[in-house]
Amino acid sequence: MSADLRLVGAALGCWFAAIGALFLPAAAGWALAGGALLVAVLWRFGRARWIVAAAAAGVACGAAATAARVGERDAEPLRGLAVRHATVRVGLVITDDPRLGRAHVGRDATVIVPARLDWIDTGEQRIVLSARVLVLAGDRGWLGLLPGQHAEASARLSPPDGGDLGAALLSVGAGPVPVGAAPWVQRAAGTLRAGLQRACVGLPAEPGGLLPGLVVGDTSRLDPDLADDFKTTGLTHLTAVSGANLAIVVGLVLAMVRWCRAGPRMAAVVCVLALAGFVVLVRPSPSVLRAAAMGGLALVALALGRPRAAVPALAAGVLGLVVLDPELAVDAGFALSVLATGGLVLIAPRWTQALEDRGWPRVAAEAVAVPAAAQAACAPVIAAISAGVSLTTIPANLLAAPAVAPATILGLTSAVLSPLLPSLAAFAAWIASWPARWLVFVAHHGADVPAGLLPWPGGTGGGLLLGALVAALLAGFRWPVVRRWVLVAAVAAVLGAVPVRFLAAGWPPRGWLVVACDVGQGDALAVSAGPGSAVVVDAGPEPDPVDGCLRRLGVRRVPLLVISHFHVDHVGGLDGVLRGRQVDGMLVPAFAEPAAARAAVLGRGVPSASAVPGSALTVGDVRIEVLGPVRPVTGTRSDPNNNSLVLAVTANGIRVLLTGDAETEEQLSLLPLALRADVLKVAHHGSAYQSDEFLAEVAPRVALVSVGVGNDYGHPSAVLLARLERGGARVMRTDQLGDVAVVRDASGGLAVAARRS
Repeated sequence: MSADLRLVGAALGCWFAAIGALFLPAAAGWALAGGALLVAVLWRFGRARWIVAAAAAGVACGAAATAARVGERDAEPLRGLAVRHATVRVGLVITDDPRLGRAHVGRDATVIVPARLDWIDTGEQRIVLSARVLVLAGDRGWLGLLPGQHAEASARLSPPDGGDLGAALLSVGAGPVPVGAAPWVQRAAGTLRAGLQRACVGLPAEPGGLLPGLVVGDTSRLDPDLADDFKTTGLTHLTAVSGANLAIVVGLVLAMVRWCRAGPRMAAVVCVLALAGFVVLVRPSPSVLRAAAMGGLALVALALGRPRAAVPALAAGVLGLVVLDPELAVDAGFALSVLATGGLVLIAPRWTQALEDRGWPRVAAEAVAVPAAAQAACAPVIAAISAGVSLTTIPANLLAAPAVAPATILGLTSAVLSPLLPSLAAFAAWIASWPARWLVFVAHHGADVPAGLLPWPGGTGGGLLLGALVAALLAGFRWPVVRRWVLVAAVAAVLGAVPVRFLAAGWPPRGWLVVACDVGQGDALAVSAGPGSAVVVDAGPEPDPVDGCLRRLGVRRVPLLVISHFHVDHVGGLDGVLRGRQVDGMLVPAFAEPAAARAAVLGRGVPSASAVPGSALTVGDVRIEVLGPVRPVTGTRSDPNNNSLVLAVTANGIRVLLTGDAETEEQLSLLPLALRADVLKVAHHGSAYQSDEFLAEVAPRVALVSVGVGNDYGHPSAVLLARLERGGARVMRTDQLGDVAVVRDASGGLAVAARRS
């Protein structure tokens, strides 16, 4: 049975027009809407004229809806106040759950609060208006607010970044002044969510923090390392309320209703009621309503016994949601919801049937076809965002799928029981924790798969390229010869993407050569120079982390301490290296800035010498060559960075290039030298100030990135990481993995290992 595609053109036209109109002045958006409306009314050419007319009508709807809201966004006096960065008193309505942003080094995390601005008091006048804003608050008291609740605060206005419907950014230092209570729906949801959290208190930390995320999207207690592993393995969607959650709940209700032999219309009514109740529980924020519309429309169409109506329902949902909220057009979550639902209703049934025709049982066919179809549909957007194509997503989702529904249903039962029967709720949560533990197991082990993320061009171009490739493959899969070639290419890609093995041994791994210590936002590396001995390059920003790293490695003697340059994130932890260890000598750069830090380092009493470019020395079995700086570099963005010592270290036949914080200028000056290395310590914590020519000359198999979690600088650069991965390097980051070791394994090959902090 073919799909009904009559509304698809209108939905796509509306979507793309909204994207364009968000970046245009309101007048240009209205002009686009008027032109499209004329085309829709007057077009009379060709047999497929209704397709053009429908698409043009969709463009008119999307452009008009967006232009109207862009006009509101850019209206005075709010725009002028934001440009002047005025400080005003504001009245707000919270529109979505407040959440913590990423913590920054030395600073508390910012609370991010989506809100609607109701009025502004400038001190001279009170202005009533309605505008979408984003509050950036430094006080955690904002986390206690619920969607729909009114609040007042003093705020400093700033212009928005553009590309959305936000009229201003509000910087707030103090806590909010709540005005009245939240709506009863939000209070009821809050009671059930808090009850689920209480029921999970006695569970182990990882499954106990995961379960509320699975059930209601509450990730406040989710372990950060586990969250990273969920992201790596493509399981993040499990911890955000999405069509999958709704499908589980409504699917269970639908099965029960059909078991009771209810008719299609009764089934549809009960499904809608179940959907509404679940939305109340997880809070009817815009993201939840979006997921409800995407998943609910298709499910109701199927419940009515009209599977051909699923695609028109999906298209109508896209059209309606974009008209109601044009900002969804540039929301990656919205695109993923639409694509995943489209994959489920268009691709999954065909693949399921194809597998059944080849003798697969129905359950097994659906278990493979459903996640594969969703992943194929979503892959272009994911590639555009992450600059990579995951090889672990489909296997991880296949392994996780059997546990998701039991965990969700039992967790939901726990939440519903919590207000009246807390003991029974805790028991239900304990049972639910067992499938949740399986999900934790899958995430941790999936994240450790070597080369689980294939590099791919990021951005819109990369997404369109992969989308075209996926479409071509879907069309070509009808022919057996195409399927065979795709299988061969996939196997070759997987094998070719694993140049370096990942060891799962204890710590420290046997045969370690170089370890990048997890010292936060800074550098500290150890190069093995024999039992209990290591050359140490830089010391990180604080003493305790580098001391702990060296203790774990069993380093009691440092025959040579190298300081790449005198910034505090490289020398602040010097006392940690000296703590209880014999340090025989120190090699420092000739560049003397910053002078105060240089004096403090040299004042420790360790014999020191200035490095000479072109010189070499041997420490045990380690050979160290000083490559740079070739000459003093001045007048750059950061002269100390561009005068960092750059060393080529050879240990047990493995060549390692240590680059300090050398930026583009110093890297370019090194190009005439022999730079090829097996391992690259990526300069300046993975900043964007890197030379492509330099990276091409080094051509590393392993790239070590020493970087701190949630740092202020945006390190490491996603573009740089994608560039390294495209060049065949396995990227190892201390912010994600902790201490990272390069190892010469028993077979003589290169391997890596990590110790999670």
